[in-house]
Amino acid sequence: MRQSDEQRGPRPVQRPRLYEHLAQHIASFIEAQGLVAGDRLPPERQLARDLGVSRATLTRALAALETQGRVEVRHGVGALVRQAPPPGDLTGRIAAHPTSEVAVAREAVMVGVARAAASHPHKGMRIAMLGDDGTIPTFDEVWRCVRRLAGKSLLVELDDVLAAQCADPEETSGLRSRLDDLAVAVVRGDPDAAAAACTGILAPATAPQTASPVTGDTGKAYTS
Repeated sequence: MRQSDEQRGPRPVQRPRLYEHLAQHIASFIEAQGLVAGDRLPPERQLARDLGVSRATLTRALAALETQGRVEVRHGVGALVRQAPPPGDLTGRIAAHPTSEVAVAREAVMVGVARAAASHPHKGMRIAMLGDDGTIPTFDEVWRCVRRLAGKSLLVELDDVLAAQCADPEETSGLRSRLDDLAVAVVRGDPDAAAAACTGILAPATAPQTASPVTGDTGKAYTS
């Protein structure tokens, strides 16, 4: 028997990672110093020392800022400030929000994409894309197939924008169960079950897992 949300209790609070805090701190530094496009940040070794972080953490923070369009990292040159996205630019507006909020938004979009995939009119295509072939695909592989079945839509475009600023879920046994449920639901053409499999998919790996919305357990049931 599946437990209700109230019985399961609240999920653990998502905490921004150190590199995410660092990226926001560097962005604030750029604004405070009045740096403009083309200005160069201090060398990475010096910047890491001044900020009291490792080079690896700084590299991840700069990569995040590069994804947001705030800096450009050039080999042999360093990190250069880029023109901030205009206020009306969607990518720039999303970048202004904490990663935890972006994850919530992306999950909502993923639910819609999953529904669209399960509604694909050709069952043979759904089976060909997500039927059980004896392998254990990764999240990236499964989600790429789901997006393809969803077709070219605004939801898929939004997923692209949000995914650039929201890491994919970590490969865990809990995620594996959700991916199995998602594949089964899409193959069977069950939009509600596909949506249920995506609900909570970006939650921390420690969050309680629900029973399968398709099979009632966590086992695979790829049937036509």
